[in-house]
Amino acid sequence: MAFRDGPFENLKVPLVWTAVGAVVIGIVAAVLLLLSDRRDGASPYGAVRNGGDAAAGPVGGILAAPVRFVGSVSDAIGGYFFAVEENRRLKAEIKELQPWRDQAIALKNVNARYEAMLGIRTEPAVPLARARSISDARGPFARARLIDAGSAAGIAVGHPVINEHGLVGRVIGTSGNVSRVLLVTDVASRIPVLVDRTDARAMLTGDGSGNPRLEFVRGFGSVQSGDRILTSGDGGGLPRGLPVGVVARGIDRSWRVKLFSDRAAIDYVSVMKFQDFSLLVPPEVLSAPPLAGLPDAPPPASGSTAVAGAAR
Repeated sequence: MAFRDGPFENLKVPLVWTAVGAVVIGIVAAVLLLLSDRRDGASPYGAVRNGGDAAAGPVGGILAAPVRFVGSVSDAIGGYFFAVEENRRLKAEIKELQPWRDQAIALKNVNARYEAMLGIRTEPAVPLARARSISDARGPFARARLIDAGSAAGIAVGHPVINEHGLVGRVIGTSGNVSRVLLVTDVASRIPVLVDRTDARAMLTGDGSGNPRLEFVRGFGSVQSGDRILTSGDGGGLPRGLPVGVVARGIDRSWRVKLFSDRAAIDYVSVMKFQDFSLLVPPEVLSAPPLAGLPDAPPPASGSTAVAGAAR
């Protein structure tokens, strides 16, 4: 017998009341579940809930895996494009900063040279004038430079010129603001020097090369490779003791001097306002009478006078 042929064939339920009843039943079931889900007591639905949690854990992990994978891929792609953009930005900054870096290095070198020049102190003190090399004259034998200081700064012909390492040359001409310096390597340069180890005198002779000759060395075996060469002060043109260089044996077996001044570019120099040795000794000492500090000599004895008279 079909359902429509039964006793409920003509039964009709309104749709609104059916929906209201379903909502009421759901609310009641939700209230019962909330009341039964108490942590301080046993719940009749605990086993069901635990089973649901156990089954939902792996299923949730499986369903969340694609989401996590997509998120990691998205982060990797975003990081890659961010790194590319950051790399471009950093390259642009480096390109902009390179000229500043070069200028900073150049200024650091210049400041180091200035500090070295300002740190030069002569003993006894000799007035110094600072200058900068503005021109370089070179030829087969000529070695000269122009510096931006002249007679207005008290520079005169004959003044020795040094850098922070040693002797450079001598002033051979001046004008108001410019001076010409003859380098020690010029063929016309002659500098009296001494060997620091043996105090032997010699003459430093320029020949146009980078290492001038050491000639007219006094004494046999008084010079050897590695000896330090200083100005001797002979003739009064230069003060004694200015560092010049180190002795080395040349290819032609002659003695040569490797100049201290070549250790750096000759860009900044100091001109020693040295005229004669009176600058190195106080004037009162030079003007004192000879042997002023010694006692008077005793008078000769009478016997000596007699002998002298007999001899006459």
